[in-house]
Amino acid sequence: MGSLLFLLGVLQLLAAARAAYKQWIPNTNFETASNWDKERVPCASDVIHFEKNKVLSVFVGSPHTVTEMFLPLNGELLLAPGAGFAAFDGSWDSGCGSGAVLRFADAEQRSWFDPALWKDVSPAGGREPARRIFSVDEERVPCQYDDVIFQPETSFRVNLDSSQPVIRLRSISLMGQELSSAEAWAEYLGGPSAPRQFHGNGTLQVTGARCPHSSGCACGNTQDGHRICASLLGAAGCPALPCQSPLRPLGHCCGVCGAVVTLDFTPDFDLQKYQDRVVQSWLSLPKYEGVQMAISKVHSAQTFLGLLPRGSVPVIQIVLVDGGAGEQAGTAAQQLATDLVGDIAQHGAALGISSSRMEVATGSTLGGQAGGRAARRIAAGTVLGLLSGLLVLGGILFLYRKGKLRPCPLHLHRLWDQAEDAASPEPASDKGFDNPMFDVEPLESGSVEEAPQELAPQAPPMFYLNPLYDPSETET
Repeated sequence: MGSLLFLLGVLQLLAAARAAYKQWIPNTNFETASNWDKERVPCASDVIHFEKNKVLSVFVGSPHTVTEMFLPLNGELLLAPGAGFAAFDGSWDSGCGSGAVLRFADAEQRSWFDPALWKDVSPAGGREPARRIFSVDEERVPCQYDDVIFQPETSFRVNLDSSQPVIRLRSISLMGQELSSAEAWAEYLGGPSAPRQFHGNGTLQVTGARCPHSSGCACGNTQDGHRICASLLGAAGCPALPCQSPLRPLGHCCGVCGAVVTLDFTPDFDLQKYQDRVVQSWLSLPKYEGVQMAISKVHSAQTFLGLLPRGSVPVIQIVLVDGGAGEQAGTAAQQLATDLVGDIAQHGAALGISSSRMEVATGSTLGGQAGGRAARRIAAGTVLGLLSGLLVLGGILFLYRKGKLRPCPLHLHRLWDQAEDAASPEPASDKGFDNPMFDVEPLESGSVEEAPQELAPQAPPMFYLNPLYDPSETET
């Protein structure tokens, strides 16, 4: 019995290690200063305005005295124990002067797909150590097997607009209670708070399921990648980088300086074990102190000749970046990528890795691009060569049909004449022969040498035009 409990505890620890917990950052709490237009919490002499047509859920954690308060038509105040409101009659000093009008901030545009509004946390609720590990942008918002946490004693409002039919999650924690089944989530959605906390065309679906593969699972946010990048970048766009031809990892909004290693894997591959191997064997070394890594399963699009799409395949993507500047940008990441590829060449079969490819972008003109980029250049060159050949052939055909281009004539008729003269020195008969390979006018009779080319005098003159031969070009 004791061994069984021990085994269950180990399995729970492994599951927790593989789980990803993401916590929503903003709230709609009354006591949060940033929720008010004057960046401070209302005091007794202030007039409080909630927009009449805004839908709100506001958590109140303590008692407050107010002069006047205007409430929305569709909203709720969630009062913690001991919290409430009392009217201020002006008979005592409020400590905030004559007061002002404070308006509650608009929370309508806080999007579920804004990476800036989420942070990774540990299962206990603390901040996850992230000195060496980061996530590509699509994985900075909750993925399909993640656990989502809304902090206890907070209210919020989230815009769920999405391109996905449903937004899948493993669980959601609200007010300190974890909801990890479809039934529990459906019960919460039927309550009064859910419509005021979640809005938009998207639908959250709680599955309670964890990723079933040791190789990991794709995040599932690709369809909303444009929303993620629009929220993250706004109108500013991507920043300028010191490296030549920055790499664009799958699931990331902007290019990076560094390296991308792509792994093809077998059923024996374990993503968490391999991540731990890289962290312990390389990222912990002093020479790689500034290098950060993102590693996850992604779906890589496949094409025929680089043009025609033909589905996608799952691969493991490793993104390596460093803090180098100028010519040093990406060089440490490049060296680490080289070490990883070398290690895979020796131990790949034991690790469940069948092959690897590397791309590099550094600030050094000598570093340039490497690995898989060279193969892509060859493939692109082949395709461009084929297209150029077809274009040239098409141009030749067009010029030929327009009469602008004539084939070069073959000057074989003189050799033919010389051979014929040597073989037939005697005069020819009066029977002529018109050679369809030559466009030659009938000659006068009486010449022994030209007799073989005469036409019969009994018949009208007739001859054939050879489109491949122009006699004017052979005249001297």
